[in-house]
Amino acid sequence: MTAAASNRPHIPVLLDAILQRVAPVVGVWIDGTMGAGGYTRGFLEAGADKVIGIDRDPLAHDMAAEWGKPYGAQLELAQTVFSKLDEVAQGVDGVVLDLGVSSMQLDRAERGFSFMKDGPLDMRMSQEGRSAREIVNEDSEEQIADILYLFGEERASRRIARAIGKAREIAPIVTTAQLVEIIETVMPRNKKPGQSHVATRSFQALRIAVNNEFGELVEGLQAAERALKPGGVLAVVSFHSSEDRVVKRFLRERAGLAGGGSRHAPVQDVAEATFKLSSKKAIGPDADELALNPRSRSALLRLATRTDAPARQATAAELGAPELERRGS
Repeated sequence: MTAAASNRPHIPVLLDAILQRVAPVVGVWIDGTMGAGGYTRGFLEAGADKVIGIDRDPLAHDMAAEWGKPYGAQLELAQTVFSKLDEVAQGVDGVVLDLGVSSMQLDRAERGFSFMKDGPLDMRMSQEGRSAREIVNEDSEEQIADILYLFGEERASRRIARAIGKAREIAPIVTTAQLVEIIETVMPRNKKPGQSHVATRSFQALRIAVNNEFGELVEGLQAAERALKPGGVLAVVSFHSSEDRVVKRFLRERAGLAGGGSRHAPVQDVAEATFKLSSKKAIGPDADELALNPRSRSALLRLATRTDAPARQATAAELGAPELERRGS
């Protein structure tokens, strides 16, 4: 039985695809988005000497206290954000990042991540800081529209933001069901089979804003670059096009494949490549994985191998990551 097919409540997406391409699995790996532990256990069972599981969510660590017992010293836990993974360990053999929201978060109504379950409008992965409830009730309509458009690519962002503004004048928006109902009042219902729910993009956008996911991604990719030893592997699984574009741009730039100049932007000196791409194209799920795990349908995997060139800095703008411009209230 493959790792992806094991009898676990959470099925790690594209795990087998990663393991097949990095085999044999040896040394120390960092799972920067541990969640329910699917990748961590997969790498340990595949032969890793040690896996360092990083997650900002206290629930992930509570769960790991139980499922991690059989692994003993082979499993090390760190409660922090993955943008600081290089502060946890250096000279590692591999880093894996699963950028999707964890099923352990989606499945718990009290966490407020899912539009399919009624619960408090929260969405905080760390269970600290500003919540989605505070954003929809306190930010200006312009700010909310910017969040929905930039982070969710929601074309009806202004229409939805206006509806939120009107609704909160009557009563605070405190539950996921309230927000879904507001969105449904201004969005046409999907009629085609397989179309996503009209609230999908808005919930995605709010989750990204609450957890600073693009900021984390930009810093996390660079932290992985600093933590990996020469020959170490970076594996990143993304679930929507905006994330994948950032990962693709980072890896292509780091591999020296960012493209030449033009008459408007002359060719600049190309820095020494810090990564070698395993494949120029992203890897998607095969038919077997799609049948086993429909959640994998939008997943894209990018793999690259670290060279011995020194790590360097990049900004969100350089990597094409959406950035929210804070406006005055």
